[in-house]
Amino acid sequence: MADIRQELTVLHLDIQRLRRELSTTGAPSVSGGNGSVLARVAAMEGELQHLTAQTEQLDFQIQNIVRDGTNRIGDLEFRLVELEGGDLSTLGETSTLGGDVSANEEISEGTDPAQTSPSEELAVGEQADFASAMADLDEAKFQSAADKLAAFQVSYPGSPLAAEVDLARGKALDGLGDTREAARSYLAGFTAAPTGPKAPEALFELGAALGRLDQVDQACITLSEVAVRFPASNSVTLAQTERAKLSCP
Repeated sequence: MADIRQELTVLHLDIQRLRRELSTTGAPSVSGGNGSVLARVAAMEGELQHLTAQTEQLDFQIQNIVRDGTNRIGDLEFRLVELEGGDLSTLGETSTLGGDVSANEEISEGTDPAQTSPSEELAVGEQADFASAMADLDEAKFQSAADKLAAFQVSYPGSPLAAEVDLARGKALDGLGDTREAARSYLAGFTAAPTGPKAPEALFELGAALGRLDQVDQACITLSEVAVRFPASNSVTLAQTERAKLSCP
């Protein structure tokens, strides 16, 4: 990718130089009949488009690998804590596989740092796909919703909607009776954005799911964390009600 980006830079500079030749006001230095400069510009622009497409494809594949690897690590952490009888509510956000790339990226010359990061923008069709899955969830079409949300995670790795997708998928899996996988999805939603707007609900749903899995001690601890971490959230009341049902101390 570094080689491709370097070649993109060189091609960009060549194109700019050639365009300046085309826009000179002096006597033409190239015969109007052979069109050699125009041909070179067209060829370089075609190559630039090809290399740009390759870069975008590689970037998409890398994001898929990072997301899948990070999710697998998070799942392993969940299983280890679960097997060892640890406190699931203390699980923090899983470190991104390969580290935080955004922290090491350099701002290119001429780039406005105030512009919105591309990772925060929705891809074409992203909002529509999410809305379609949510519509199925609202209509209790749990299998369709779960399938669409799983496909969304593959199609849009690193989406700003990741936490909402995990939470919604957990609810769909709950509707299908797969409580264990639902709990993992709730955990993924919480760890994806532990201070985000959906974090209180994800943490509550995780605690409630643990209760349904007969892991009462872990459920009580997790549900108590809702009030500790998010005292102003509406999920606090739901968590307290669930704790009462489980006869938490």
